[in-house]
Order: sequence, then C-alpha cells, then structure tokens
Amino acid sequence: MDVTDVKIVKVNGQPFLKAYVTVTFDDELVVHNIRLVEVDGKIMLSMPNKKLKEGVYKDYVHPTNNEFRDKLTEEVLSRYYNS
Repeated sequence: MDVTDVKIVKVNGQPFLKAYVTVTFDDELVVHNIRLVEVDGKIMLSMPNKKLKEGVYKDYVHPTNNEFRDKLTEEVLSRYYNS
C-alpha cells in the first residue's frame, strides 16, 4: 500500500497539536483526521480515535505493524517539514 497523497493543515497556538493530516493510499482509500502531535520534543502521528465512556481512547484506524507505521510517519513528516 503506497501513500499517493498527503494534505496537511498546520495548527498554530496549540502547545501539542501541530497539524491535521489527510492521507490517501493507492488513490483508493482516504484517512482523515490524523493528527501530528508533539510529545517529549518528538513529533508523532496520532491516529483518528474516539473517547469511550470508560475514559480510554479507541483508534478507528491504525497500522498493524511497526514497519508500516514507520513508513507512514516518515512520509507524513517529510511533507510536513517541506510544506
């Protein structure tokens, strides 16, 4: 699965939230509301999620392995820093 498009909307004035991201895969699947967040000085992806009654968050979409997560993170961060 290849990333074929990335749209980034940078956010100003938020201490942790840096941007909202929409990623298209193989020109066939779009994932909205991925967030770029800064945690302990490192920017990372936060996948779309919902807070449950129990107070925990449940991801709607997530990578199934670290290799794909790293590939996606690298692609999104590359475009974030070059936009």
